[in-house]
Amino acid sequence: MLLDVQLDGPPERAAARAAELVGAGVAGLFTFEGPHDVFLPLAAAAAAGVTTDLMTNVAIAMPRSPMHLAHTAHDLQRMSRGRFRLGLGSQIRPHVEHRYGATWSPPAARMREIVRAVRAILTSWQDGTPLDFRGEHTRHTLMPPTFVPGPLEWGPPPLLLGALGPVMTRTAAEVADGLLVMPFHSHRHVRERTLPAVEEGLARREVATPFVLCPQAILAMGTTPEQQARATLGVRGLLAFYGSTPAYRPVLDVEGWGEVQPELNALSKRGDVAAMLDLVTDEMVDRLAVRGTPEECAAELHRRFGDLGERVCCYFPGYDAPLADVAALAAALAQSSAR
Repeated sequence: MLLDVQLDGPPERAAARAAELVGAGVAGLFTFEGPHDVFLPLAAAAAAGVTTDLMTNVAIAMPRSPMHLAHTAHDLQRMSRGRFRLGLGSQIRPHVEHRYGATWSPPAARMREIVRAVRAILTSWQDGTPLDFRGEHTRHTLMPPTFVPGPLEWGPPPLLLGALGPVMTRTAAEVADGLLVMPFHSHRHVRERTLPAVEEGLARREVATPFVLCPQAILAMGTTPEQQARATLGVRGLLAFYGSTPAYRPVLDVEGWGEVQPELNALSKRGDVAAMLDLVTDEMVDRLAVRGTPEECAAELHRRFGDLGERVCCYFPGYDAPLADVAALAAALAQSSAR
């Protein structure tokens, strides 16, 4: 399997950090919509000549115009010489309305329309067909030659959609080029909930174009007991955050932990982080995340996802995984796939 990891930090450090990670054997870099812009670090890495795959994971789509998304994706595909993937996500209603100041609507239908609109724009630029997209929320029917960037020799970038629940997962399989499997999941949830929804969505595709699954995992990785303890603490924090979100309760329900979700939610509203961490047990860490040395993590990642995809996105929340450990993980993943 190929290893994708997060390109974090501010844009001015992105190129140097990207070069370090590529030197460690990482096959792809992704950004997320956090404290910094989701596109600028990728642009900085591409402009510096870093030769690796680049992806947003994810860019929040609802607050953005499909035209803005298409222009940025087109430019990043050009800058990276065909190595960019546009990963999109919907976000939950409070963030869309109160953080972004945007308009909320049923997310699966909205994301279906956004994906189709972005693809229509990119296709128009690529092959010269007239732009004529008319949706419920967005309309794109004007494209004078002045604003056409022209075709890309590598073709338009793939459009991937992040999803957790069955409706959004079906939507991704129906209209997108790939599914970014939400990192907050268990092996059982992926097999019992995600994959059946993917099959339903694929059956609805209008054209039988290629579709990829992109598994993601939260890692508590370390080569010493002290490192693993620090990593596990960081993982507990992220699992507690995800677990406090009502939309993510189905993952806990599958494992029989659904009653923990409202407790975590109540504690999060009081700001009692310590109590939230106490609710995340070792069993939860081992089922919802991957824990161990780089070699042990690689073996578990291959067990969980080896039959689903050719690459995996890995997160190291709340701790800095040493470059040597990242390199060991990348090498072990490559070796496990070669067996």
